[in-house]
Amino acid sequence: MIYRVIKTTGSVFSVVGENGETLEARVRGRLRLSGSRSTSPVAIGDMVKVEDGAITDVLDRKNYIIRKSSNLSKQSQVLAANIDQAVLVVTLAMPETPAEFIDRYLVTAYAYRVPVIMVFNKIDLYDEETQRLVDAYIALYEWNLKYKCIKSSVVTGIGVQELKGLLEGKVTLFSGNSGVGKSSLINAIDSGFRTKVGAISDAHLTGMHTTTYSEMFPYGGGYIIDTPGIKGFGTIDIAPEEVSHFFPEIFAEGHNCRFADCTHTKEPGCSVIKAVERHTISQSRYNSYLSIMDDASQSKYR
Repeated sequence: MIYRVIKTTGSVFSVVGENGETLEARVRGRLRLSGSRSTSPVAIGDMVKVEDGAITDVLDRKNYIIRKSSNLSKQSQVLAANIDQAVLVVTLAMPETPAEFIDRYLVTAYAYRVPVIMVFNKIDLYDEETQRLVDAYIALYEWNLKYKCIKSSVVTGIGVQELKGLLEGKVTLFSGNSGVGKSSLINAIDSGFRTKVGAISDAHLTGMHTTTYSEMFPYGGGYIIDTPGIKGFGTIDIAPEEVSHFFPEIFAEGHNCRFADCTHTKEPGCSVIKAVERHTISQSRYNSYLSIMDDASQSKYR
């Protein structure tokens, strides 16, 4: 029988069958070895074959979100597989989500054909300056790059109903840095989920991990996937000549470059560099592009 992985807790996986049967299973040794590049050969959302309490095979994935598992590790981590969309929860204060983190996530989602909704959370906590910064981000990512953006607050309820409407009938992965309020937002969507909620470290204004494993919750004819907070996001399996393809504005402008194989880093007559100087391409997006180019060239995430 084919099962869907709905919860991961280290070596034990909860799976649900087409008939609604739920059971726990472990990964068979041979399958574990075949996925040696990954922290685990099985990810939340995977469709798997189970025999005698063991996962014996993982069916082909239609898509997934993957990252380098840590700065020093050569292993990768699949955050979720077989999803219809991802919700990237970001905050611009308490804690601040780096622009490079946002772009790395969007590039990976673009590469694996996963639509992304960006949720700017904790709006109720921002001063006027931070509110203006949120508006600038929305101008960049929604107006220019066509990503759906939502302002949200679990305290005032702003954005929650709008987000609910976008989740109906979809398998949706929720991601974000620790402390951005991802679990609180999921609880606001449906209080029955009862996901763990943590506090912010006063010393560093960074989040502390509260979700320690990945779990899928049935919602509106689909699923919501809650995953542990992410600190860094290293891109993987993207060649240097491919990076610009995942920055739509850079790819479009690149057709005007003097050289067909322009890397948009230092070549004379580079139309992309001129566009950055004219501010028609965002400096922050270009910085992210250069950082990912460095990753791709050196095959590691620093």
